[in-house]
Amino acid sequence: MAWASAEGEAPVLAREAMDDAVPPSRRVRAGRQDNPAAAMRTNVTVAGVGSYLPAGRLSSDDVQAKVTATSGLALPPGMVERITGITTRTLMADDEQCSSLAAAACRDLFARTGVDPASIDLLIFASASRDMVEPATSHIVQAALGTQAHCFDLTNACNSLLNGIDVASAMLSTGRASRAVVCAGEAPSRAVRWDIADFDMLIDHFAGFTFGDAGAALLLTRTDDPLAAVGSEGSGITYLDAVAHSEHWQVGGLFGGGSRHPRGEEWTYFRGDGRHLLAAFEQAGDAMLRRTLEATGTTYDDYRYVLVHQVTDSYLAKFCIAAGVPRDRLVPTVTRYGNLAAATLGVQLAEVYDTLTSEDRVLFIGLGGGISLTTMVWQK
Repeated sequence: MAWASAEGEAPVLAREAMDDAVPPSRRVRAGRQDNPAAAMRTNVTVAGVGSYLPAGRLSSDDVQAKVTATSGLALPPGMVERITGITTRTLMADDEQCSSLAAAACRDLFARTGVDPASIDLLIFASASRDMVEPATSHIVQAALGTQAHCFDLTNACNSLLNGIDVASAMLSTGRASRAVVCAGEAPSRAVRWDIADFDMLIDHFAGFTFGDAGAALLLTRTDDPLAAVGSEGSGITYLDAVAHSEHWQVGGLFGGGSRHPRGEEWTYFRGDGRHLLAAFEQAGDAMLRRTLEATGTTYDDYRYVLVHQVTDSYLAKFCIAAGVPRDRLVPTVTRYGNLAAATLGVQLAEVYDTLTSEDRVLFIGLGGGISLTTMVWQK
């Protein structure tokens, strides 16, 4: 699988070398080798979804004009859109915050499902963005909703939402919670650097020009909950797996606000080596996707939709070719909304949720800086 093999992009290490470098316990979790799919079958399902897309829009031409005005660089006409494939990005208002994006998505979820917010006893804010370092943004979301659930934040870059589902699923399965909301409020537009001094800085911060803002929220229940409306015996979250290759943690991120860089505007902008990041995903993604399909005994034809994190449209096209995913299985959002970080998969699901039947399976593929990958199979 050659996700980043286009001419000029970073070379990718052979998969055999990666397999030698990664201990077996990290490639397949202990206890799952015999029958991973059966081991991962849960009694939890996604019982509803909500999303929120702020009203503001920023076109690629707007982005390029802004960069040109602040940097003085002579960029070829249409360069940003040609490289990213993004036409417009969603842009939050000045008075909106991560918590308000997430709260708006939660309200959409409650309106769609008719669920009483008071019945939620677990709320996880699972997002790369947040209002502040402390307290947890989940408290701000909860105060806006008027709920009194057990709440906390979970952050793992763009993989945060699927990781939040993983944690909520475990808590529901063990009886620690009965109804959970996993939500994200992504505001990466606040971390874009516009004062570009030279071409090297442009490359270092170019990934920020893909960002859009959004909120997403998913309702999780046990399959025996009346809200679940489970259609068949195979319904629910039937498989969930995750892998991390943390040696790549320095490839990209927002490095300020912690003990390494507690202060200084320089560290408040997103920066990263996009080619290195894509190469790292390629390194890990091949084995991960093959393992998921083999463990579940499925092919891509068995899924109504394949929801995958979308960074740029050009990379999405490469992913389809390399992974063999039929383009008509995707829910394209990046060209219209930009890279929505951890809200991406939730927004995609919200767009198609009402079209799904009880026989439809959905494959979720999460990619996050660090780096980490997560796959989840769910049937309505």
